[in-house]
Amino acid sequence: MAWAAKWFERAAPSDVGPSGRDHGPRDATRARPVTSLVPPAGARRGRIRPSRFQPSAAGVIFPRMSAFSHPDFDAPRFAQGPDARFLPAPADGVLPEEFFSTTNLPTYVRVNGRWRMPREPRMDSALVLDAEGELWVREGRRVRRGELVAVGHAEDGSEGIYVHTAAFLGEPGEGGEFKFMTSEVSREKPIDYGQMARLLVDERERGGYPVWVTGPALVHSRARADMTWFIEQGFVGALLAGNAVAVHDIEASIFGTTLGMTGSGEASSGGHGLHMRAINRVRAAGSIARAVEQGVIRDGIMHACVIHRVPFVLTGSIRDDGPLPEVITDAVAGQDAMRQHAKRATMAILIATALHAIATGNMLPAFVTEADGSLRELATICVDSSEFVVSKLKDRGTHQAFGVVTNAQDFMHILRFYVERELATRAAAAPARRERPDVPAALAQGAP
Repeated sequence: MAWAAKWFERAAPSDVGPSGRDHGPRDATRARPVTSLVPPAGARRGRIRPSRFQPSAAGVIFPRMSAFSHPDFDAPRFAQGPDARFLPAPADGVLPEEFFSTTNLPTYVRVNGRWRMPREPRMDSALVLDAEGELWVREGRRVRRGELVAVGHAEDGSEGIYVHTAAFLGEPGEGGEFKFMTSEVSREKPIDYGQMARLLVDERERGGYPVWVTGPALVHSRARADMTWFIEQGFVGALLAGNAVAVHDIEASIFGTTLGMTGSGEASSGGHGLHMRAINRVRAAGSIARAVEQGVIRDGIMHACVIHRVPFVLTGSIRDDGPLPEVITDAVAGQDAMRQHAKRATMAILIATALHAIATGNMLPAFVTEADGSLRELATICVDSSEFVVSKLKDRGTHQAFGVVTNAQDFMHILRFYVERELATRAAAAPARRERPDVPAALAQGAP
């Protein structure tokens, strides 16, 4: 369609299988596996310039999802480059002194003369070569004594490790022209909710895994019903939140208040203790799931997660009341639980939570590896009423994040409206496509 940026470019095949090991020559018509390495002759090489903040068909601004090609590893600087060096970890949870510290950008490691991409990419971790010859990105605390860890500091391939920084960050010195309204985060910039809706619907249709990260303001601001709707309609792969989100959602289900505040925004008599009573009822039931089964929790976000089997991770903080039974109070265990979903994420929506947003951003790669080995940007939307939170997320390395400076209530109401409209548009176009199978879907939607 004219409004949509191309999600990804199909890459040419390589002779390396999904395990990263050589499986011999492959047919040129087959898709590139996940751990694709050197592109063969004829494959698209070099980066394609990512389009940041381009006008959409509606005339509003939203970052189109960038796709890019793998580097040209036939170029002399890569073909003649050295293999990466690996040293054994001296102890459990201890890395070699000169270990390579990873980024969230596409990274390639030269092993036995072949450039390879590691699995489970994220920033602030190490590159580990396991006994089967597979490359992994691992947090330092998870590395065991004797495991081989890549060492070096250079990211330009001169030490066998190449970080594809130009993929999303662009080349230094690009542009230079004086322009107004060039900051990436501003409450004065228009927001293309239509494009966000299309991204979400596309994710559901392709079987993606959108991860939602929410703060309690989403519940307080009357966006609870909208979040519940997104879960029920299959737009949420996993929910990551803190104790407070679940507590106030459950309080709303049982008592109709959040922190004692009614739906009209008024404080209720004795309402200051209602969240504690909600926690107590869930603890008496044994878990959130059992409270749903017993009819204690009858509606809302957590009810929808249980009923529709949407996984959730609730992590604790030092100020939590209760907490609820499912809340993970060990910070490292909580990070590990969140990481399991961050590894699967194909899209991320972060709403009204500074710490959870930044924590999740640190676990996410800036890109998604498709089944055929091609790469596209991981759509990441950060929503907050303050520019500071969105800017801080980007400053902590989540380069691909697009900031929406607004309150949670408005964002959720408007996004739901546009998603419902997008669904209606596609449903109306479906009969036209069936009647005219020879006409491409993009043309059929606009055909008379």
